[in-house]
Amino acid sequence: MKKQILAFVTVVALAVLVPAVLLALNNPSAGTWKLNTAMSKFSPDPEPQSLTLTLEAQDDGVKASTEGTAADGSATAWSYTANYDGKDNPISGTGPGGADTIALKRINSNTTKSTFKKAGKVVRTSRLVVSKDGKVMTITAKGTNANGQPVSDVLVFDKQ
Repeated sequence: MKKQILAFVTVVALAVLVPAVLLALNNPSAGTWKLNTAMSKFSPDPEPQSLTLTLEAQDDGVKASTEGTAADGSATAWSYTANYDGKDNPISGTGPGGADTIALKRINSNTTKSTFKKAGKVVRTSRLVVSKDGKVMTITAKGTNANGQPVSDVLVFDKQ
């Protein structure tokens, strides 16, 4: 009886763990990333003091959350869950440029295109690229900030 229970527990554990591992392998952006402020460029906005981005692979998409400290010392945080299907998904908190939705499209396993909207209007687009070695992620973004000014940012993240 103990062997049957152990076998059942093992099968259940594998059924839960194997898909999670396979999802992470298919999505090199999964993990925790810390902004490298020395390598990043922000125009015209001042760079944040810190920013941590956590991405978790989910089915055909990702669950993302950010936490950081803005240039003025205030706390920032926003999150979303979205598939790579190009459809708008709600952002919890205030996203870049005041965005309230995001749509994702997977270009290839290391590249994702994001479109941020506020009240249905595009306020920012970005391209996320994970390096071949999986240690660096670069996000190139263009659009407008919350004040409507044009922005062009390059965010470089190091995998933690």
